[in-house]
Amino acid sequence: MVRFADIDSLGHVNNVRFFDYLEDARLGMLHIDPYKAGDAPFKGLVVSRHEIDYLRPLGFRPEPVRVETWVTEIRPVRFTLEYEIRDDDELFVRATSVIVAYDVERAAPRRLTSDELGYLRRFMSA
Repeated sequence: MVRFADIDSLGHVNNVRFFDYLEDARLGMLHIDPYKAGDAPFKGLVVSRHEIDYLRPLGFRPEPVRVETWVTEIRPVRFTLEYEIRDDDELFVRATSVIVAYDVERAAPRRLTSDELGYLRRFMSA
């Protein structure tokens, strides 16, 4: 949902606010949805990279937009998510995030566990 507070002085969603939309989708996919299903596969993740392409301005509107999210690459310690922020007719943003498995106690990257790998594979693009 586009919030009025997301709109900048030019009348469209501020570029930084799109990162909030991506974060909401990522947290839902990796933490909230599995937790609701009785699963909690991820023990620590950090974002190491974001890339975003702004394709069309998105203004304040009553119609919702959606953030479609999928996995495009899985490596031993990291994986890549791709996103599209869109409605049924228009594509507003394409983005990519690289996520690293992280050991908070050691303050260092770690290998993805077999549970994490299995969960991520469910969202791999074909």
